[in-house]
Amino acid sequence: MQSAPFTSPLAQGLAEDLLERFQRYVRIDSQARRDRERSPSTPGQLELGRLLVRELKEAGLDAVEQDENGYVTATLPEVGGAAGGGEDGHDAGPGAIGLIAHLDTTPDTPAAGAEALVHRAYAGGVIDLPRGGTQLDPASMPELGAKVGHDIVTSSGDTLLGADDKAGVAAIMSAVAHLARHPDLPRPRLRIAFTPDEEIGEGATLFDIPRFGALCAYTIDGSKLGELQDETFSAAEAIITIDGVDVHPGQATGKLVNALRLASRVVAALPDDTLTPETTADREGFIHPYLIEGTAARATIRAIVRDFDDELLEAHQRLLERTAREVVEREPRARLDVALREQYRNMRRYIERVPEAIAAAEAAIRAEGIEPVREPIRGGTDGSRLSEMGLPTPNIFTGGQEFHSLREWASLQDMAASAATIIRLAQEWATRQSPLGGREDSGSRLKDSGSGSKDSVGQPEDSGSG
Repeated sequence: MQSAPFTSPLAQGLAEDLLERFQRYVRIDSQARRDRERSPSTPGQLELGRLLVRELKEAGLDAVEQDENGYVTATLPEVGGAAGGGEDGHDAGPGAIGLIAHLDTTPDTPAAGAEALVHRAYAGGVIDLPRGGTQLDPASMPELGAKVGHDIVTSSGDTLLGADDKAGVAAIMSAVAHLARHPDLPRPRLRIAFTPDEEIGEGATLFDIPRFGALCAYTIDGSKLGELQDETFSAAEAIITIDGVDVHPGQATGKLVNALRLASRVVAALPDDTLTPETTADREGFIHPYLIEGTAARATIRAIVRDFDDELLEAHQRLLERTAREVVEREPRARLDVALREQYRNMRRYIERVPEAIAAAEAAIRAEGIEPVREPIRGGTDGSRLSEMGLPTPNIFTGGQEFHSLREWASLQDMAASAATIIRLAQEWATRQSPLGGREDSGSRLKDSGSGSKDSVGQPEDSGSG
């Protein structure tokens, strides 16, 4: 069977460079750690950041640096457009456009020793991975069943792949390297950022928006082909701590108060058919206990609470706290502490103030021959907090699937389409009359050249890691 066609010759020309980069990046264990003591929370994120700094410099970008908190930033100067501005590589000016992906992977799934395997021209059916008995079965993954003929990238089966978000990192790196090699292609001033600790909700915490200097930005952190998202969950975290009374079990009669048992009862008392991730969909929120740990003396429940509506989110938090108190108060010798922390808010209210950000992305996706898929994210991105902080940041697809699991996979064709979309997004912004106003006829220079000659497309050379 031949491999499936790419969305454009441009995407096809980017694919192998993107794949080589992706395979390099996933080998670095950049798994985040909860309860971080510093930024980034793990040294692997610094290691990946240093590699990206070298590659960005090799590609010819300006103002490339990794700061003391692990954030990697760089600038690609404007070519023949109206959206750029500013003379200093760091102060990119109010019209610059940002591209953002995150360095870390989830702390909830093994990551050490990850490698990216390529299953060329997928013929359909179950993919048996070489380790851990892990299978990718289209019977439970309809997205996989729709990718017959695609080149499917997976892990070995005993770690996650890391497509969230190293597919986004690789897409940005391939796109900006291509743009740097082809100064004939119009672009605004582009600001690049790779952030640490997004998976634990800290990616935007130390992000210096004034120094970044962009009108708006895009996280490349979505999933299926064509996704364009300007709405996320609003989110909170709950840490419930129960202190019991511990004694030797042989002398425990009438004395022991087992905190671990009380924690189990709290979780069991929560709704199990209306407010769980596995029973909700679309715009429905949930309460998700994801960790119980401790001893008879002290136990902790960690949970996340999600909803698109802020009032419903607050109602879910009240339900969680009320349930914990009702269970624990039945044992007067136990003590309870419930700590609720806001993580991020639905970013739509902030992004809708800059409608050009979505309009430009829709035009770029269509220029790549893809129909945009407008669905809210049942999760969050760095863009959730960045938008609230003043940098409107929608989210664009990467081609990855089954994030945060041993079954994580990606289509090479779809990853390449993401990189090509970034290039077309740059062209789209470059041809706008003003950052917030109307735009000139984009001319579809790249769109028209997608089926043209190699010279008109500006196909990438065999550039290795450059």
